[in-house]
Amino acid sequence: MAIPFVYNKVYLYYSSDSHKMTLVSIITPSFNQAAYLEQTIRSVIGQDYPHLEYLVVDGGSSDGSVGIIERCADKLAWWVSEKDSGQAEAINKGLRRAKGGIVAWLNSDDVYQPGAIAKAVAAFERNPDAGLVYGDLLSINSDGQPFNLQTFQSFTLNDLMAFNIIGQPTVFMRREVLEQAGTLDLSYHFLLDHHLWIRMASLAPLVYIPETLAAARFHAEAKNVARAASFGEEAFRLVRWMEGRSELEQAYRSGHARIWAGAYRLNGYYLIEGGQPLSGLASYGRAFLESPPVVIRDWKRVIFAAFSLIGLRRIREVYMRLRRGLLERRRGGRKG
Repeated sequence: MAIPFVYNKVYLYYSSDSHKMTLVSIITPSFNQAAYLEQTIRSVIGQDYPHLEYLVVDGGSSDGSVGIIERCADKLAWWVSEKDSGQAEAINKGLRRAKGGIVAWLNSDDVYQPGAIAKAVAAFERNPDAGLVYGDLLSINSDGQPFNLQTFQSFTLNDLMAFNIIGQPTVFMRREVLEQAGTLDLSYHFLLDHHLWIRMASLAPLVYIPETLAAARFHAEAKNVARAASFGEEAFRLVRWMEGRSELEQAYRSGHARIWAGAYRLNGYYLIEGGQPLSGLASYGRAFLESPPVVIRDWKRVIFAAFSLIGLRRIREVYMRLRRGLLERRRGGRKG
């Protein structure tokens, strides 16, 4: 279960012009990600929000990551390189040292978009009751080239319980609400962030920013690719956790079918991504029996998975290539 913790109580930073501004703490957990780490660090220290505290927690890398961190050390509030049990422990370690009134973590293969932190702070100022804010998420490949844009919408606790997933790199949390919810549960490895969002959403509202705040990198070593099938296993475990939580009892009872459909849908999604289209389609079938509307929004993925079973896998590749081209034209138009 989540571990309660006590922060250093330093929530505000006073600048020389006497304007009170919120200190923002960003944590980057990393282990053997030298290929991407410097890009991640520079996307944080290059932000235009001045009242920033940046902490890097390395798990004892042996690939040159420490040298990268040392070159950027004068821009960091704190860093460490030591063995840990994984991503959740590294993030928790950083959270306990962080002093900001707003906190977030950015994995060492992801990057912030320019102005992301300032936009998140402004959203909290406009919504003083918000527990966390989040935005849209760009998908990039190992070379940093965009191939998809994930746009979201305003979600509630009930939506999160039904496995409407938000883009973790875009999430910023209000510290007081995080304190109440507790740190990441070390027993989760794939939906550790979603588990935390549900706990926070049971305490305070979520606020969606309709802007692209970050980019998530998809590459062969990323766990959303390398161990895709494990996401569904944790989704079912998370449903069983919801069943036993008194603060979620009413929401679980009213949304039971939608919650289970969401878990089966997530399982199907990742099975298909992991190269198991037949098992993925079977899971989508279970989701449809629970709540058809939950599956309908994924109709393209279901069709592409069915095509792959009859040897028409290239149809999806053509579609994704056309989608990448459209995304590049849209982004080029905005720059102009």
